[in-house]
Amino acid sequence: MQQPLSERKKIVFIVNPKSGIHKHTRFKEAVQKHIDSNKFTTLIRETEYAGHAIELSREAVLQKTDIVVAVGGDGTINEVASQIIGSKTILGIIPQGSGNGLARHLGIPRMIGGAMKLINRLHVTEIDTATINGVPFVSIAGVGFDALVAKYFAKSERRGFFSYAHLISSHFLYYKPKKYFIEFEDGTTVKTRALFISFANSNQFGYNTAIAPNARLRDGMLDVIVVQKPGIFDLPLVANLLLLRAIDKSKYVQSYRSGNFTVTRKKKRVVNIDGEARKMGKKLKVKVYPLSLKVIIPNHDIK
Repeated sequence: MQQPLSERKKIVFIVNPKSGIHKHTRFKEAVQKHIDSNKFTTLIRETEYAGHAIELSREAVLQKTDIVVAVGGDGTINEVASQIIGSKTILGIIPQGSGNGLARHLGIPRMIGGAMKLINRLHVTEIDTATINGVPFVSIAGVGFDALVAKYFAKSERRGFFSYAHLISSHFLYYKPKKYFIEFEDGTTVKTRALFISFANSNQFGYNTAIAPNARLRDGMLDVIVVQKPGIFDLPLVANLLLLRAIDKSKYVQSYRSGNFTVTRKKKRVVNIDGEARKMGKKLKVKVYPLSLKVIIPNHDIK
């Protein structure tokens, strides 16, 4: 029996048409097929330019929309989530990007039908989020080589794992590790020259590469992963450790955990914010907001 219109929860789907969704009509048909119309009313909005998902998500939250679903990759999820953090609105995810790091950590199906059926069950939990100099991220941020690769990947016409891997191999040999100074909230300081440093809320970059195997989304902390540049002959081993979720066993990796900390570098450079490159200043203040985002997940406990 269908609930009265006033009692059905409202879902707004924010779709990035540059992701895996190629036709509006096909996605609309999937919504009609899989979303339970007895429980929900639906609206589909497509992004038209960079940052549009932020505007659409903000509008949905102001209209007290019950659920806003990000349909795209980690960058789209970041834009949508940035306006939901701290509100009563719930985030849903239909992963259609390249790496899908957050969705993989949460165990969200990558098939559209499976992800929509998950939304029907409406199993909700709260997860941590964080900011760098006030800019929100949900999954992973960082500085150094991975931020540079994110910059080039954004400009690439080709998507997917092989394009990402090609960029890494093309620039790795010539990249010179940079100096960083990290100050943790407990007074610990680290001075290092690193290939990159990841600030991990979830456990992976995407593509099942776990840069922070012990990261937890509900512990009020970030895993800070400092990676030194390995020798060329050690690269296959390091790559295997990433895929085996054992990168913390590498001699090239040091791990720390903290709620709030500051990273200082010599120059303004790009920062990786959930897979998107963004230029920021020399000093980066990182802050965690515990259990600040409601998100739909499979019916099991998440780490």
